[in-house]
Amino acid sequence: MSKVEEFNNYRQKMNERIMAQDNKVLKRFFSLDNQTYQDGALDKKTKELLGLVASMVLRCDDCIAYHLGTAHELGVTTEEVYEVFSIANLVGGSICIPHTRRAAEYWDALSE
Repeated sequence: MSKVEEFNNYRQKMNERIMAQDNKVLKRFFSLDNQTYQDGALDKKTKELLGLVASMVLRCDDCIAYHLGTAHELGVTTEEVYEVFSIANLVGGSICIPHTRRAAEYWDALSE
């Protein structure tokens, strides 16, 4: 199983597990997250790239993988992704470098 399939399968399985609890607050939070990334004054692509920068600065590898996957689906180019990486490292500092390595590896897996 590929790195991408493994991440997506686990994410789906655990999201289903969480939603099965029928917790109103968690359901509303997941819905708000989904609604936030829809087209609005900013398009989906821009919002995903903003989410990617924030995730890298906050050092959340699962979030980085999620945003990279969605960005890939939206047709983001490798050049665009690496510009996002550069912004994240500028804002977040050298502590973002390990996350950039993993992000580059995941992007490569998405592009295979």
